Amino acid sequence: MFAFEVIKDNGQNPVLKDGQERTRLGRITTAHGDIQTPIFMPVGTVGSVKSLSVEELLTCQAQIILGNTYHLYLRPGCEVIENMDGLHKFINWDRPMLTDSGGFQFFSLAKLAKFTDEGVSFQSHIDGSRHFFSPEKAVEIQLILGSDIMMSLDWCMGYPATKIQALEALEKTTMWAKRGFDFWQEKGVKNALFGIVQGGMYSHLRTRSAQELVEMDFPGYAIGGLSVGEPKNLMYEMADHTLPLLPSEKPRYIMGVGTPEDLVTLVGMGADMFDCVMPSRNARNGQLFTSRGTINLPNAKYRLDKSPIDESCNCYTCQNYSLSYLRHLYKSRELLSYRLNTIHNIHYYLDLMAKIRDAIRTDTFISFKQDFFSKRESKK
Repeated sequence: MFAFEVIKDNGQNPVLKDGQERTRLGRITTAHGDIQTPIFMPVGTVGSVKSLSVEELLTCQAQIILGNTYHLYLRPGCEVIENMDGLHKFINWDRPMLTDSGGFQFFSLAKLAKFTDEGVSFQSHIDGSRHFFSPEKAVEIQLILGSDIMMSLDWCMGYPATKIQALEALEKTTMWAKRGFDFWQEKGVKNALFGIVQGGMYSHLRTRSAQELVEMDFPGYAIGGLSVGEPKNLMYEMADHTLPLLPSEKPRYIMGVGTPEDLVTLVGMGADMFDCVMPSRNARNGQLFTSRGTINLPNAKYRLDKSPIDESCNCYTCQNYSLSYLRHLYKSRELLSYRLNTIHNIHYYLDLMAKIRDAIRTDTFISFKQDFFSKRESKK
């Protein structure tokens, strides 16, 4: 069961002019509930958003979380998850879930991975054992996981990459997408499968990749291979070029991005879905996101600070704890630090997306965006 409805679309201009935005509101319907878009998906790589319980995620208003096929396949393994009737029941999450195919992990663990036309052979980063993912197997594993939205196997290319390297990755990604799509259709399942646009930092290759995938008519589309070391302005350029190439009646997902500033900017270009480890990972490293920018807890100026992380935030952490105490926990390496910091950062991201949706709904996104960035400028 999968459907996407565009509730409000503020323009599909291929090129944005000053003061224009391509914002849109949508609703994704899945067997585990609806998702209001634009949306950010907290990353629960191995079936857990690190340090948070399901109840805490729900309190933060999480609509959907992300799991990773590569990691879950290696540990705990398909046998365990299949025995538990799927990932939802295994982790006690009854809302929508998306699973990544593992393409980014093959990129980040490139020394252990070998790409061929047939798929990817790789060595486990856990125990060194050898494994192989074909595009069909990537879909098959995700069917066992039972995610509502599955991703096609792709070849994620880092930055910089030559045109020849980007073209090779694009051609394999298209080939694998077609094989995975055909396998998914043969299975006749209700889980949705998204295609992933590649092409490196070359606009003509991004165009080709998008066109080839759109011809297959996936239920949704993702833009991969961004935020892989390229300059920020180049990342925005590629996103702004690619998003209008994707069908307006399908969800558009930008993978692995990003900062709060990225989310606001890319929503303005017409993106619907995001994921990134940043809010949870940075929380564990003592960096907190606020309406005025980031706070670094190790900074000595917070040692005697009685105020919360953000006066305007109503998360559990801000309502109950001071920066002084949070700094103490972090400096003492107390486990509670991970939990309280992550609650705040996840809440901040999801609350930001809720405010973005409200601004689109009330036709105030441009002023919202100006206010968002002006607060960050005033902190500098």
